[in-house]
Amino acid sequence: MGEDGKIKGPASYFPSIEKKYGHPVTHWLNLLDTVKDKKHMHMVALLKTEHGMGHGHANALVAYYLAAGKPD
Repeated sequence: MGEDGKIKGPASYFPSIEKKYGHPVTHWLNLLDTVKDKKHMHMVALLKTEHGMGHGHANALVAYYLAAGKPD
């Protein structure tokens, strides 16, 4: 969170992602677990092409996922 108490960075997209695509963020993070060996842009492309997600939303999810540390 920022100093003003608002969520910053990729997580700031989460409410609109959940509303627009009808799944909780954990659904998308679990999906990214299935392609954890791929590069950032491959993950983004998967969300865009297979799930109809916009670039900004897909990129935010992948950036958050990778920053949290990919599970081994």
